[in-house]
Amino acid sequence: MTPAPGYDVVVAGGGPAGCAAALALVRAGRSVLLADAGTGPPKTGEALVSVGRLLLADLGVAGPVLGSGHLPCHGTLSAWGSAALHAVDSLHDPYGHGWHLDRPLFDRRLRAAARAAGADVAEHTGVRRPARQPDGTWRLTLGDRTGGGERTVRCRWVVDATGRRAALAVRSGARRCTGDRLTALHLLLDPAPQTPTDGRSLVESDEDGWWYSALLPSRHRLVAYFTDPDLLAAVRGPERFRDRLLATRHLSGRALPHGLGTLRPPRRAPAHSAHLDRVHGAGWTAAGDAAAAFDPLSSQGILTALYTGLSAGQAVDARLHGDRTALADYAAKVAAARGAYHHGHRAVHAQETRWADRPFWARRQRTTGPGCGACRGKQLSATPGAGGR
Repeated sequence: MTPAPGYDVVVAGGGPAGCAAALALVRAGRSVLLADAGTGPPKTGEALVSVGRLLLADLGVAGPVLGSGHLPCHGTLSAWGSAALHAVDSLHDPYGHGWHLDRPLFDRRLRAAARAAGADVAEHTGVRRPARQPDGTWRLTLGDRTGGGERTVRCRWVVDATGRRAALAVRSGARRCTGDRLTALHLLLDPAPQTPTDGRSLVESDEDGWWYSALLPSRHRLVAYFTDPDLLAAVRGPERFRDRLLATRHLSGRALPHGLGTLRPPRRAPAHSAHLDRVHGAGWTAAGDAAAAFDPLSSQGILTALYTGLSAGQAVDARLHGDRTALADYAAKVAAARGAYHHGHRAVHAQETRWADRPFWARRQRTTGPGCGACRGKQLSATPGAGGR
């Protein structure tokens, strides 16, 4: 029997976290397979805050990844805690402007950079049936989702960057903990006849949740409403969604030029905060949303995916070199980010006092920790920002 091809590390997930981990590992001299399943609908409307360019520079890919195709974001407007708009301008940001991303393009460029750096990249390929071997290695089945069949590989370590489901970590015994039930309803509005001159993102709260809108590189406008599942009835369906949107003080003015006559049904997506009770185990490490997922209000999702991916890759390389403290140090970094998030999340929601008796706001203003007793007191940082992942 022909032995299965071997790698130092297989990274499951070809988003920002997986690509960052793969880049860190190949640049440390490791043999890496990056498997991108490419499942689910394309992500839209995501932002990268300005400091993200530093992480991309650390990975050596800032130029090619942040080239043409993305839309600069020069600030954020928010109506939060009052009906007045508050502006945060990128002119005062030492790192410059952020970006409204063409997310599929962003991910493709990251995978191309990983391939150019020396990683084997398997597109449309999911990692299935992970099996830990007696010698401590992994035997993994790779399934080609385009009909190309299956193949088997072996590796010394696995990085789980499969997103919120954390498929490999959960299969290896980790437990997924959720901190809330936040859900998004979102849709794309057609390009306006005249391109809007204000490309800033907008956040606006209401009695049952909050709105987010951004102009995309395609010139479509993303409109999203965030609330809890039991409060969705008031906005479910195109007509109710449009009526609620038109009732907003600020966002309606940005949406109307794009046309609100006949809307498509808004799509539903999970937006809750979540994390694993442990981010590493025997032969595996989690990164990105698999390790800790952010409430989109934080606008930190892409940034944290890059940060945890880079940090996970560095920790795995150090562990393979024999450093037995590297993974604990990585876990401490993730826990620190979650602690900062939880503190900021509480502070931001406490600023909105107009509807303190409404369920959405009451739930968040009385929350003192995440929903997981094993992880109490640890959660991830949020400000009403550019509506990240």
